[in-house]
Amino acid sequence: MHREHHGWFSPSLQRDMELLIFGHAGARVLVFPTRRGRFYDYENWGLVGALAEKLENGWLQLFCVDSIDAESLYCRRIPPQERLSRHIRYEEYILREVLPLTRQKNSQPFMIAHGCSFGAFHAVNIALRHPQWFSKVVALSGRYDLSASVAEFRDLFEGYYDQTIYFHTPNHYLPNLEEAPLLSDVRRLELVLTVGQEDPFLSSNLQLSQALQAKQVFHQLHFWEGRAHQVMDWQKMIQLYL
Repeated sequence: MHREHHGWFSPSLQRDMELLIFGHAGARVLVFPTRRGRFYDYENWGLVGALAEKLENGWLQLFCVDSIDAESLYCRRIPPQERLSRHIRYEEYILREVLPLTRQKNSQPFMIAHGCSFGAFHAVNIALRHPQWFSKVVALSGRYDLSASVAEFRDLFEGYYDQTIYFHTPNHYLPNLEEAPLLSDVRRLELVLTVGQEDPFLSSNLQLSQALQAKQVFHQLHFWEGRAHQVMDWQKMIQLYL
């Protein structure tokens, strides 16, 4: 299987960033890691191996990016406004630096945003905010409202709320989305969501599904038995949905 490592100093983030590419052709897949995860987790957890046939046959090409969650949305040492500012710089890094690299490596126009758990939030959020760059979203076990406390998962902003949080919370901005060109691009997306029936984020997925349905956005929502929020569950899910 083809494997490439890339790293460079990011102008958007003012720090070194790394990513891994797997596969040689096919639909481009932008893979976000889980909460505070790393670009090599997808490989180390056997998720690349679970897609070996699709990668070796040239059906998919993975671009596994690094996260900066520990210095942005999950950095409790700094005020929420600074966390959000850093998160916005991360989005710029993806749009201005990573996506051009994917197009340079692979001219296939079909682009998939994908992630598990917190990676699913990143995938859904960037695809709904910038749907012109994506064709499909595969979001597994995601959380789509970071401002709400759920079970052991706290409100990431500790009660703080502003317009930036609103526009980076899919369950908040999607129900009010009326802008015709943007909504048209969102309706063009193929969205696949999965969640365990006992996952704390079940209600978050249901809310997102209801918002998508209200906006006439075709999507799939698959329920899995139990919590289904572990690597072994995601290994099975990606073989079905990615």
